Amino acid sequence: MEEESEVVKTFAELGVREELVKACERLGWKNPSKIQAEALPYALEGKDVIGLAQTGSGKTGAFALPILQALLEYVNNAEPKKGRRPDPAFFACVLSPTRELAIQIAEQFEALGSDISLRCAVLVGGIDRMQQTIALGKRPHVIVATPGRLWDHMSDTKGFSLKTLKYLVLDEADRLLNEDFEKSLNQILEEIPRDRKTYLFSATMTKKVRKLQRACLRNPVKIEAASKYSTVDTLKQQYRFVAAKYKDCYLVYILTEMPDSTSMIFTRTCDGTRFMALMLRSLGFRAIPISGQMTQSKRLGALNKFKAGECNILVCTDVASRGLDIPSVDMVINYDIPTNSKDYIHRVGRTARAGRSGVGISLVNQYELEWYLQIEKLIGKKLPEYPAEEDEVLSLLERVSEAKKLSAMNMKESGGRNKRRGEDDEESERFLGGGNKGGNKKSSKKFKR
Repeated sequence: MEEESEVVKTFAELGVREELVKACERLGWKNPSKIQAEALPYALEGKDVIGLAQTGSGKTGAFALPILQALLEYVNNAEPKKGRRPDPAFFACVLSPTRELAIQIAEQFEALGSDISLRCAVLVGGIDRMQQTIALGKRPHVIVATPGRLWDHMSDTKGFSLKTLKYLVLDEADRLLNEDFEKSLNQILEEIPRDRKTYLFSATMTKKVRKLQRACLRNPVKIEAASKYSTVDTLKQQYRFVAAKYKDCYLVYILTEMPDSTSMIFTRTCDGTRFMALMLRSLGFRAIPISGQMTQSKRLGALNKFKAGECNILVCTDVASRGLDIPSVDMVINYDIPTNSKDYIHRVGRTARAGRSGVGISLVNQYELEWYLQIEKLIGKKLPEYPAEEDEVLSLLERVSEAKKLSAMNMKESGGRNKRRGEDDEESERFLGGGNKGGNKKSSKKFKR
């Protein structure tokens, strides 16, 4: 007997209210993604949910829609006081491991809640605390925060409390449990009400996440819209084993083979992002760096330029590997192989999102082979080799070497490795400002082989 084809339900058929269905349509969400289709019925019933899903699979909608629906029902069903319906403040809190992801989640909440006068506040580091205190004074319905900054406000901001909290979301939960956030997260969990709904979402499940699940979720429903460590079927993954001294040549070769693509290049260090962006710009590529060493305003500026298409290459550290929704990314290049193989899943998850196709290419030198083999072991398959004629690649060596020299000079002139956070304004303006948009002044022609 043949299996019946799976019927895709609409948001309305899953029980989502009309106001929110219309908001989904405005965002271009025609049908629920797999994680949304599986998680929403349980979340709308009021159950705690653990969602294990690939990045780019619609996790934000899976937790935002039930929270907004519960908020609507709370307001509509509550008894009016003095002729006015209640306006519940601090109804939900979403915790995120990165500032950029927190801002993005808040934007999606605001878009989904645009018809219901939703108030949302973002609490992250790198932004003036007084502005955030003013935002909290407006009594937002939803707070999206990084753990450290949320705890700062819970400890020090007069009159602010989460005692009325009804929903807690832990997004990218495995990252929230690293050493940077664990203390703040434990302090927050001690202070907020135990009588609440909790959603835990991640692309990967670890022992620490399971421990957290036992500690703060009550009889949760576990939704696995992905295998433990997996990538989407629309992602074409390849590797190339290269000599360390020729890695930059291979990078430039790949970029010239896909000249109109939007690409993210991952390096290991903050200085590496700046050096590589300068090198690529001197070759005529529209590259821009983003790293934790930049001020928050510069990081957002770089991200917005990339999203708007003013720069089509984003050179980044793993600060950009988690959760960021940039639908137009065609290619991810692992210039430096991650030492933690699970970070590979998050990096390549920046492309092939929401059903689109994408490419992930890893450049592996002799010193990174062990880390790369761990990645193949994690994803359970051997990747095909990226095809390239070495003679053709090495024909780029002279120009790439010259570009690297120019980058090194620029780094030295702007303070190089001694630059501290907050002192990057002048250099950032070179990328973000209205200066030479084609690249370095000494080599502004578009790179051609």
